[in-house]
Amino acid sequence: MPGSALPQLLRPRALKPGDLVVVAALSGPLHAAYDPDLEQAVVVLERMGFRVRRAPLLEAGRHHWWSAARPAEIAEELNGLLRDPEVRAIIAHDGGQTALGYLDLIDVEAITADPKPILGYSDISLLHLVLYGRTGLVGFHTDMATPGLGGHWQAAPSARRAMLEKLYSRLLTGDEAIGPLPATPSWECWRAGRAEGRLIGGVINRIVLAQATPFALPLEWFDGAVLFWEEAGGQASHVWSYLQVLRHCGILDRIAGMVVGVPHAIDGLGAPDVSPTLREMVLDVLGDRDIPVLGNVEFGHAGPNLPMPVGIRVALDAQQRTLSLLEPAVRPHAVTGPGG
Repeated sequence: MPGSALPQLLRPRALKPGDLVVVAALSGPLHAAYDPDLEQAVVVLERMGFRVRRAPLLEAGRHHWWSAARPAEIAEELNGLLRDPEVRAIIAHDGGQTALGYLDLIDVEAITADPKPILGYSDISLLHLVLYGRTGLVGFHTDMATPGLGGHWQAAPSARRAMLEKLYSRLLTGDEAIGPLPATPSWECWRAGRAEGRLIGGVINRIVLAQATPFALPLEWFDGAVLFWEEAGGQASHVWSYLQVLRHCGILDRIAGMVVGVPHAIDGLGAPDVSPTLREMVLDVLGDRDIPVLGNVEFGHAGPNLPMPVGIRVALDAQQRTLSLLEPAVRPHAVTGPGG
């Protein structure tokens, strides 16, 4: 391939029972009212068989502006967790607006030496994209601790909670491909077709922001990729604008397929005579680009998240409404050295 070659995928070592998972404030603060939700998230992780610890910056009421701490402080704590051999995974407590402030302060050598799953979505999807670009690290686009495991999961039916717990455990501890993700009737075929490729994405505004930094993914890395994205808040016209940015920079010309998450709290979306539906908007911007599009999939801000591991090869069949993970996100315990 001309240009920048795809990175060798950097898979963390599979977790095992008793491994330490640290909940960290990688972006926004912990408000005191949500401390019980965080405690419930700890219960969920412990039920999966892990030891759990809070990072020091994750203290109810602690904040700096809209962040849990100054960006340099968050980076210092994150780097300490990356360097600590006892820590086997890091899960973000919540999203926010801080990751942009410390992208240049992350110890990428520590990641390469001992890759670990970093779990989260929203602002954390920016970390997934940048760290995948810099090291090849698989990004664990999953629920976060407080609004996810301790919030949306608790409001879900018991069967759904049990399914998610088993799925997340397989994602973190199993060294075999998960295969088809559990579909629901909400999934919609917006444009039929099939595609296989590396899964790349996150919240759409963070994809756009990542491409505006020195850590942008080379456009060649989107060749044949399956792009997944979601959005929360703002205006329907903002989503249209982000899609236009992806068109202008050439990403939409390179991808092989698209998976769109359930929209959340987007003002004006689908308002009669005012704004298109999300499906209409996507198809309008795609134009005659004949790629499969699967819509309304459960990842992102709207509720409990299906895992979308950044960098893993997937198979998409939009007409059959299937999305399959073709590779494991972690490597076996016996493998030594980074990568997978």
